[in-house]
Amino acid sequence: MPLFGAGYPVFRDEATGIRTVFGTPDLGVGENRVAFVITTDDGLLAVPEVRAESFYYPDGPTGSREGPLAGGVARFQPFPLVARGLYSLTLDFDRAGTWGLDVHVPRAVGSESVATFTFPVAPRPQSIAVGQLAPASRNRTLDDVASVTALTTGSEPDPTLYRTRITEALAAKQALVVVFASPAFCTNELCGPQVEVVGELAGEYGERARFVHVDIYENPDEIDGDLSRARRSPLLAEWGITTDEWTFVIDREGRVAARFESFASKAELADAIDEVLARGG
Repeated sequence: MPLFGAGYPVFRDEATGIRTVFGTPDLGVGENRVAFVITTDDGLLAVPEVRAESFYYPDGPTGSREGPLAGGVARFQPFPLVARGLYSLTLDFDRAGTWGLDVHVPRAVGSESVATFTFPVAPRPQSIAVGQLAPASRNRTLDDVASVTALTTGSEPDPTLYRTRITEALAAKQALVVVFASPAFCTNELCGPQVEVVGELAGEYGERARFVHVDIYENPDEIDGDLSRARRSPLLAEWGITTDEWTFVIDREGRVAARFESFASKAELADAIDEVLARGG
């Protein structure tokens, strides 16, 4: 059974040696978080910021383009404890179709190269969008299993993330963070230690919000390193998820306030949670 992440678009410019892995292919019209990894012949690009500009391609990726229509600074989001990370920024897409980014990559002193890549933007994303009601999923909790190993592929799971049923948190009108990931098998360039980060946040926010981890695979205790034995969680279909790692921040009215495809840093998630709590949870 292949990992979802095999489908992340990869772009390579042979002239410059720049390789870009696009981490947020599920985009819809409106405001979106866009994330990507850049490597050069020297390895992972990890400068604090790069400049990015968006363009619209009315005739598809091989045609002419309009723009730049928007721009911004993409900030490097390092993964904890490992020398990896990705860039993210927020962009607004005002129409469906083919869009692209020019990312200005610093090279030798005083010079830069431009990494250009394109991607589709749908009328609405496939997964649950910002402003939509979160599905009242009945995820399994520690009350349903003999051991936490039946709920996660993580090697040192935090029990806090397996005590809350999503449907019950929604009914109680509590702020909620839900992370979908498989810690042992999410090893592509866009996947970081998201479950560990969410566990840290759970400890810091305490009773002000609920935190839930749903593993990509519903039988983690049966896999034993062999993904041919794995069964994907039925909750993925409920949420419209088709890639490896997602985190949703949900307000007390049960609506998605923020969505993060691929790894989201602790700072990114904390900002979204704080905004929800500032609105009354």
